[in-house]
Amino acid sequence: MQQETNELARALTPRHIQMIAIGGAIGTGLFLGSGTAIKAAGPSIVLAYIVTGIFCYLMMRAIGELLLSNVKIRSFIDFVRIYLGPRWEFVTGWTYWLCWTSLAMADLTASGIYLRYWFPTLPQWITPLIVIIALLAINLMNVGWFGEMESAFAGIKVIAILALIIVGAIMIFTGFQSGDNVASFANLYQHGGFFATGLSGFLLAFPLVIFAFTGIEMVGLTAGETENPEVDLPKAINAVPIRIGLFYVGAVLVIMSIYPWNSLSGAQSPFVQVFAGIGIKAAAGIVNFVVLTSAMSAANSAIFSTSRTMYVMAENNHAPKWFAKLSKRQVPVNALVTSAIFLLSIVLLNYFVPSQIFVIISGVATISFIFVWLILLITHLKYRRVTKKLATYQMPGFPILNYLTIAFFVGVLGILLCQPDTRISVIGTVIFVAVLLFVYRLMNKKAVVKSTNNLEAK
Repeated sequence: MQQETNELARALTPRHIQMIAIGGAIGTGLFLGSGTAIKAAGPSIVLAYIVTGIFCYLMMRAIGELLLSNVKIRSFIDFVRIYLGPRWEFVTGWTYWLCWTSLAMADLTASGIYLRYWFPTLPQWITPLIVIIALLAINLMNVGWFGEMESAFAGIKVIAILALIIVGAIMIFTGFQSGDNVASFANLYQHGGFFATGLSGFLLAFPLVIFAFTGIEMVGLTAGETENPEVDLPKAINAVPIRIGLFYVGAVLVIMSIYPWNSLSGAQSPFVQVFAGIGIKAAAGIVNFVVLTSAMSAANSAIFSTSRTMYVMAENNHAPKWFAKLSKRQVPVNALVTSAIFLLSIVLLNYFVPSQIFVIISGVATISFIFVWLILLITHLKYRRVTKKLATYQMPGFPILNYLTIAFFVGVLGILLCQPDTRISVIGTVIFVAVLLFVYRLMNKKAVVKSTNNLEAK
């Protein structure tokens, strides 16, 4: 009979880590949100993806250096405790839990909408219920099954993007014509110039681009379940620029070269327009399937991330110890089940307010992720200041690039605060963080009082 252990199983292989990193780098926002982003920024969206990709890569390098400075530590949340103290560990851990919970809720909501493409009469809340139950069952088996699921989901996304780029390149080099439009790289500057919507349009696109990158840091949570973190994590992180360049920049360059940016519909995935343009009648259905799997990937990642976050928080006395219990397969069973039950609340929200929930929740997810990224960058700054023996894998350009990356993410938060649609999400997230700080202070006071009473009793 297999003995229970307090350690997570190291069952994720190098292939799993690479595919998880790819899946984290390619969000649902590329398939759906890229149309809205293109309408907002015009051709300059390419630059927005490049700039955001660079800063996300730098943030990942900071996380990678932290993790490889001590591979015995389970996740980056532990480093927040070491360098910023237990208060900020408590706040960061539960905010990161909110990140993935809200992102999963947004994508589970989207999955209900996508499935109605084939089943128009299907209630929107049915799909999230089925997806949550199925993914919970898979994650309870062992972490290897999570890795296999993410590998499959990431593979589907990669095939779809490569198909778009290859088909698009053929259309461009053969001068594909649709009505009065001819596919050409000239479309990138002939319709109002590269900054066709001005500086304001360019800046307003950044929150949309950030949403597409949410989850990119998740590979950092796999450190405690990776066979060889010293080799696997650097490989996965170092490949981020190539993936961003190919998947994001390559895809939007091809799309806007085939169709002028101002002829694309923000309400429809540009992937559909490209595949439909060459006569693939099932284009909408194919892309809808890809987006549906992307949403399921996000939900799968959320169940993994929230359960591991709860496990770490319980191990560090910031959550009930019950969440740290591992099954015989070395997965945090109680944390997994609790995470899945909490995600079921999206079923009720989709039942009562199906038309309003996606915008609000996706805004909360974006802002929460940015907050956690900022905390991790600050943690890295503190680590470099107090550590004499540095990890061999280091963030380049320290500390200047740290400060530039922090300034960039703070700037995006400023843009979100200025927009009426996302202002409520910013305010709500700030209130959530303030409540966490208050709860921690309250818990700490109770612990001090209890300790004092015990001493007096002795």
